[in-house]
Amino acid sequence: MGGEVRAVATVTSIEGTVVDFEVSAYDQYEQIGSGAHRRAVIELSRFQNRVARKSGRSDEMQPQDDLNSDDVAVIGGNLPQLVTISVAVAGQTATITLNRPQSLNAVNQQMTDEWQNVLSWLKGHPDDVRVVIVTGSGSAFCAGDDVKELASLTTEEVRELSLEQAQIYLGFESLPQVVIGAINGDALGAGCVCAVACDMRIAGQMARFGMPEIALGWAPGYGIAQLTALVGKARALKMCLTAEPITAKQALDWGLVNEVVPQNQLMERARAVSERLLSMPPIALRETKNLIHADEGPWTKSSYVRDTEAYMRCLMTDDAKEGIKAFKQKRQPNF
Repeated sequence: MGGEVRAVATVTSIEGTVVDFEVSAYDQYEQIGSGAHRRAVIELSRFQNRVARKSGRSDEMQPQDDLNSDDVAVIGGNLPQLVTISVAVAGQTATITLNRPQSLNAVNQQMTDEWQNVLSWLKGHPDDVRVVIVTGSGSAFCAGDDVKELASLTTEEVRELSLEQAQIYLGFESLPQVVIGAINGDALGAGCVCAVACDMRIAGQMARFGMPEIALGWAPGYGIAQLTALVGKARALKMCLTAEPITAKQALDWGLVNEVVPQNQLMERARAVSERLLSMPPIALRETKNLIHADEGPWTKSSYVRDTEAYMRCLMTDDAKEGIKAFKQKRQPNF
């Protein structure tokens, strides 16, 4: 309307990195609104990375148009140094290995940041890399979120982390590459979501898939839509409500994976599928992937925002606190 609005913020409490404050807004005549807010203090580098991803540019990142653009920035040069993820390129295939074997490749804040860098780099190299293989180091594919780290984060940090992770796995769909999951062991929680986010999944015989969040006291923070689209509502309910993992054979029967191979043949088979894909016309391959993912079906992937809010409500309960405590003490929780 062309008028000026003045806002006054008053801090009401500070607890650790969390700041509560009240805001009142005034136009030239009267108070026109008020509200209470809570924000967390975060590292400046994390804020800068988020701005870069949303704007599509930074000192190292250059914007680029592709067949399916989203909020992921594009790294046109070399990958930044990585610790929790390793990337090896052979020909036009990149093998991405989750590299926290001592923690069963559990996803922490650092791995989340590094995944964002890897996705940005892949988007910046659509011709150099045409197929991606994702696997885990050690005995596990990915055991889920790092529960021990989770216990040390503020509410806002957990919410931010959950939304960032959901965007990462949704981001697999918009990559110009076809993503093959080579599931070498347990794929639980976030690990199961990572697996179902891949375009194709090949499982070793020892692999297991599960959504164990409810046994810790909370609902899955993301990934329910992708899981349900693959296995159907009844089976998704069973996996998420009972927290019981399923075997590689069950995953094959349920449509969760494309094939199961002997454990020692997993990477060989993944590379063979990669070679088959590389023999296809690049543009047609990319367009076909985009078309299939564009059909949401009855389960909209945008529901991850609702997933995260349900997850956050659960984390505030005594049951979630007991679940984390029991996990750290390696005992059964008493809900």
